[in-house]
Amino acid sequence: MTPSNNRLELAVGAFLLLALATLLVLAFASTNGKVGGGGGGFRVTARFSNVGELRVRAPVKIGGVAIGQVERIDLDPERFDALVTLSLDPAFGAELPADTDAKILTAGLLGERYVGLGPGGDPEPLGDGGEIIYTQSAVVLEELIAKYIFGSGGDQEEPSGAAGSPSATDGIQGDAP
Repeated sequence: MTPSNNRLELAVGAFLLLALATLLVLAFASTNGKVGGGGGGFRVTARFSNVGELRVRAPVKIGGVAIGQVERIDLDPERFDALVTLSLDPAFGAELPADTDAKILTAGLLGERYVGLGPGGDPEPLGDGGEIIYTQSAVVLEELIAKYIFGSGGDQEEPSGAAGSPSATDGIQGDAP
């Protein structure tokens, strides 16, 4: 081998090591700095009648600050509610009051879903493995549109002009002959 081939092989080897190190840094960054199975988090559960498009690994926020993520979404076979397990940072989760509420919110008009927590004022902490009782399900845009278009359901309006229904001319006195 000639000295120029040795330099070329050394440059290619250094480039490959740099590429490998870059891939490792990107892999570590994509896990949000968490290595392993994500154990050691503070876990609480919450029941929702509708989770909308909430996904596993969606953020859990208090006041817009992410303090954890959605770990699991299961269906309770007895009550047919969605049972959502939240994995929270132990520094924040251990201090949550027992009357904390959970809401499924949307980031922006059509953005991703996340769980927003609202700490209450109970002096007792929620505790690891506890259940958040006060929940508000996701607002599904399609359901809102359907309610607006088709009414609130069940109540059928009388056709306009029917006896006893208000019309545009009620309260206006016309010229009587």
